[in-house]
Amino acid sequence: MATSISVTGFKGGLCSSFHGSWGTTMVGEDYAMLAKSVPNRVRVGKPTRAQPMMRNVNEGKGLFAPIVVVTRNLIGKKRFNQLRGKAIALHSQVITEFCKSIGADAKQRQGLIRLAKKNGERLGFLA
Repeated sequence: MATSISVTGFKGGLCSSFHGSWGTTMVGEDYAMLAKSVPNRVRVGKPTRAQPMMRNVNEGKGLFAPIVVVTRNLIGKKRFNQLRGKAIALHSQVITEFCKSIGADAKQRQGLIRLAKKNGERLGFLA
């Protein structure tokens, strides 16, 4: 014989029916044991997302990529990034001075800097 027992009174308003072939109703110890086995709160973790990788799509490609990779491995990543940053800043200054000498505006200068970055990626300087 199947009995249906309605369980109420839990924190959070849990109200469900249990169907089984128990033959007796749940009272006393059975109710207390069930109440202890049901967690008061259900923890739901945040969904995990893969961290975006900031990588160069042309890594390992280009004429100068092998030289860049070997140099990075020899002097270390931190020192290499410092050296690269200085080189990029110096190159941007050269472009700025060139734009001043020919009378180019800021928009054209920014376009030249973007073009230099794209060329550097293709040649493998940013590998």
